[in-house]
Amino acid sequence: MDWTIVLVNFVYAVLGCSVTLFFMVAGYKLFDKITPFNTHDELAKGNQAVGIVVAAMIVGLGIAVGLVIGMGLN
Repeated sequence: MDWTIVLVNFVYAVLGCSVTLFFMVAGYKLFDKITPFNTHDELAKGNQAVGIVVAAMIVGLGIAVGLVIGMGLN
């Protein structure tokens, strides 16, 4: 087994995850700026609609990270 290929794929997966996390944080901040309410405060109040939207963003992150890792292992 060639370990350089394994190492390159691992680095690719880590970098892809880092980029994905950066864009998800940027998306959350953008969502917070374009909405007329503070997302963090609404979540603290127990607003279920905002919670569902934030949960959808987290699921999107999971799918994106899974794809990046899966493609990195090929």
